[in-house]
Amino acid sequence: MNMIQLGRSGLMVSELCLGSMTWGNRNSAAEGHAQIDTALDHGVNFIDTAEMYPVNPVAAETAGRSEEVIGSWFAKTRRRGDVVIASKITGAGQPAVRNGAPITKASLRTALEGSLRRLQTEVIDLYQLHWPNRGSYHFRQLWEYDPTREQDTAAILDHMAEVLETLQSFVNEGKILHFGLSNESAWGMANWLRIAAEAGGPPAQSIQNEYSLLCRTFDGDLAELCAREGVTLLAFSPLAAGILSGKYQGDVTPKGSRREGNPNLSGRLASHRVFDAVAAYHDVARAHGLDPCQMALAFVRSRPVPTIPIFGAVSAAQLDLALGSAEVTLTPELRAALSAVYRAHPMPY
Repeated sequence: MNMIQLGRSGLMVSELCLGSMTWGNRNSAAEGHAQIDTALDHGVNFIDTAEMYPVNPVAAETAGRSEEVIGSWFAKTRRRGDVVIASKITGAGQPAVRNGAPITKASLRTALEGSLRRLQTEVIDLYQLHWPNRGSYHFRQLWEYDPTREQDTAAILDHMAEVLETLQSFVNEGKILHFGLSNESAWGMANWLRIAAEAGGPPAQSIQNEYSLLCRTFDGDLAELCAREGVTLLAFSPLAAGILSGKYQGDVTPKGSRREGNPNLSGRLASHRVFDAVAAYHDVARAHGLDPCQMALAFVRSRPVPTIPIFGAVSAAQLDLALGSAEVTLTPELRAALSAVYRAHPMPY
């Protein structure tokens, strides 16, 4: 497993990141522990979690369980030093977590202390804002995104400065090492970096945004910004919430899948455009003798801006498949074939 530097932090992490969002509902603690053991055996030292996990659904009675699974593994194995752990404070508007409270100086303290307690650790290596209070265009919101809905720019910038000051206090206390963003825009990232440089506070080392063969909104201004400022992309949904696996077709909903009971995902699959794109990518995988999931993960790893796919698994077989993607290299011929499909299906869902 190759190791890459997270942003400009000096922290070395594996080129694949193990996601934990199913631990605590679809996966038991024992299964979560087994996934961590297997991932470490394959050289993956990077685990992503959040105070609101597990998801699908997000529920007040389960929020925090994913962190608890990781914390019980730390307590059982005493291997905290072998893992780089990333967690997140939930953004505004999620009623299952702190009654939907926005990110503030006070809620940052409450959320961090809760995560540290559940993780049974004294420090979080990468602490992220799950999404900004002003909202974002992610999770299919781009179709109707209105960046003018929040126009109090001065208040937004004051909030950023307060958050960075608070995060710096956490760094000084030894409770976090580094700071990252998630579901953020180019304007947002640019200002977080500017304020950190001018007024103080930890610079963002990473941005956790959606990225896959089917979703490449990052490739424009955000990609240039991150490349020039030394920010690593942590790509969530590198398999497009499982769509790229081919398991979703039309009205078929596999039992226990993310689509089951998720109207937003069902709605995004209503158009046949996405199935046409998936079929084209599967044709490329077959032509090159590759598993389509491993090809999709290898594509994400291959991007010009340092990019780490965050993958999840609900079974040992899924985990082994994802880990095997580290052995896949994209040839020039394969890259050309993927580019041709992208031109034919530029924004399929």
